[in-house]
Amino acid sequence: MSNQVILRVQHLNKLLQQAEATKQSISPLTEVYPDLSIDDAYHVQLRAIEQKVQEGQRIVGKKIGLTSVAMQELLGVDQPDYGHLLDSMEVSNRGIITLDHLFQPKVEGEIAFVLRKDLRGPSVTVKDVLDATDYITPALEIVDSRITDWKITLADTVADNASSGLFVIGEERFSLKDIDLPSIKMNLFKNGERMNTGYGSDVLGNPAKCIAWLANKLSKYNVGLKAGEVILSGALSAAVAAEKGDVFTAEFSHIGKVEVSFK
Repeated sequence: MSNQVILRVQHLNKLLQQAEATKQSISPLTEVYPDLSIDDAYHVQLRAIEQKVQEGQRIVGKKIGLTSVAMQELLGVDQPDYGHLLDSMEVSNRGIITLDHLFQPKVEGEIAFVLRKDLRGPSVTVKDVLDATDYITPALEIVDSRITDWKITLADTVADNASSGLFVIGEERFSLKDIDLPSIKMNLFKNGERMNTGYGSDVLGNPAKCIAWLANKLSKYNVGLKAGEVILSGALSAAVAAEKGDVFTAEFSHIGKVEVSFK
């Protein structure tokens, strides 16, 4: 990277750090640097994650976002994005989340893959993903944005660790044997009311294809998917805003359900 890009990355990372420290959201990063590229945004993300690891947090997985056509059209992009999952982000199934620690959370239902073998691009296939997967389990992702009112472009969300907040995974483990990933159905409930429905086919046609895309994308930054990591394969339906007192449940065909509450 050029010195100019390094300084830009440092500046944007500082803005995001200040937002986290003060719990005050900030203006879009693309208003600060209108020409912020996706590649530079990934470097902002990677630098932030490196700092968190140096401070003692652990990378426990990755997440994939913008896997549905609807979300890509909303942001005017033609590709997914990704972020890192840290141990500090994990919430136990049926756990309780304090809203004071978040900005403007929304909840999504996803299928989580846990790997038994490393995956490193650039030529990972769906078959490779299936071979490398130890098990799948239902998951909820609580997406969050340090950018005021979710006024984000692709570069904004990428720099902001793909708008990662928290995540919840189920305790049960399900083998991929005899499970057709695209046909898995998910109903997302808020306070007992069904908010939306999605299928495995809604994320690039197959959640395993999302994992392959991620492994290949990460190779550009010399990053791989590691055995034991949790990989959130993308929201099967629209994100739903969370408020104090809400209880969210995602029920999946074949692989059970997962739940979280907000206070």
